[in-house]
Amino acid sequence: MSRDPAIRVFDLSKHYALGERAGGYQLLSERLSARVRRSAAQRREFWALQDIEFEVEQGETFGVIGHNGAGKSTLLKILSRVTSPTRGGADLNGRVGALLEVGTGFHPELTGAENIYLNGALLGMQRREVARRFDEIVAFAEVERFIDTPVKRYSSGMYLRLAFAVAAHLEPEILIVDEVLSVGDLAFQEKCLGRMQAVAGEGRTVLFVSHNLAAVSALCRRSMLLQRGQKVAEGPTGEVIQRYIRDTRAGMTQHLEERSDREGNGRLRFTTVGFEVAGQPSDVARTGDDLAILLDFETNDGRPLRNASFSISINSVLGERLLNLPTELVGSRFDEIPPRGRLRCVIPRCPLPDGTYWLNLFAHQGGEILDWVQRAVELACSGGDFYGTGQAAPTDHQAVLVDYGWSLV
Repeated sequence: MSRDPAIRVFDLSKHYALGERAGGYQLLSERLSARVRRSAAQRREFWALQDIEFEVEQGETFGVIGHNGAGKSTLLKILSRVTSPTRGGADLNGRVGALLEVGTGFHPELTGAENIYLNGALLGMQRREVARRFDEIVAFAEVERFIDTPVKRYSSGMYLRLAFAVAAHLEPEILIVDEVLSVGDLAFQEKCLGRMQAVAGEGRTVLFVSHNLAAVSALCRRSMLLQRGQKVAEGPTGEVIQRYIRDTRAGMTQHLEERSDREGNGRLRFTTVGFEVAGQPSDVARTGDDLAILLDFETNDGRPLRNASFSISINSVLGERLLNLPTELVGSRFDEIPPRGRLRCVIPRCPLPDGTYWLNLFAHQGGEILDWVQRAVELACSGGDFYGTGQAAPTDHQAVLVDYGWSLV
């Protein structure tokens, strides 16, 4: 007899009224101003999810992919009972451990040790059950020296390591993980992947959301693609990823004003992207030639902006980061930028082998995100003679090229 699925989602939809409070108490002034707004303009409505249906079998690792704003986080918040659906529902058969963002469920005034036991209690575990895994959790998180320190004093990296360790080690039947691999260093990301593989190997269910398509491909046999709150594909992960790549390429534009799937406060926005190769405008980079990436921008209020910082990351089509190019790392400072202008990032002797890549664009000011466009534009690179030997480097040998030399000593 077949077992019931670990997760069954049916007719799941979530509606928001933009510009209105979700509920709770309001001051009289707030009520009056809200009434004026309603009379002055029609209320804007937004469906974050519409008619989502899928099932995840017990012991399966299931991936959810899609652009920013596709509805992934809303889905996971509903599954984790953080928010309720407008219609439809979800049945989850088993205890759920969720890591939706850094430190979800932690109390800042409590120590790391106290938060471990608190999270265990929230999962319905006995204190002795948590104690049995306590040392393993602390060792995984690498916070032994600070385990008796209030977590409000933790760095974001320490917070993340402990949050993931708790979620992954307290033996939930269903583990929900949202974008944990976007934070933390490479060693920690590899530990996370290894732990999720171990959880899946123990017969538990994992629902994994990530922009890192390589990680999704490695972990998940089946996946689902969301676009604008709707399910557009479900099936073998390789096929779903290929659909995602095709749709992304079809929707790409160098005129970024049209892109709505972006994050940030909008005080500055990237508007167009262009390229120059060996000093000449070009749509295709060439291995070994100087590559300039040109970013046009404008501020939202037509005024100059002080102390903005920028970054470009170049990624494989599966989301693996190959190059990260922040202004701070090379000491480039912009004390003030004009209301509209162009940034130039130059990469001498382009180290990318023949292939296709995606660029992510990022701007921030004092730690606050101004604009963040993932998969902003596609960059094609044709092979070239990087080493000056008359030979093009095989594309399957390495992700990027570097100068090196051999000698007999």
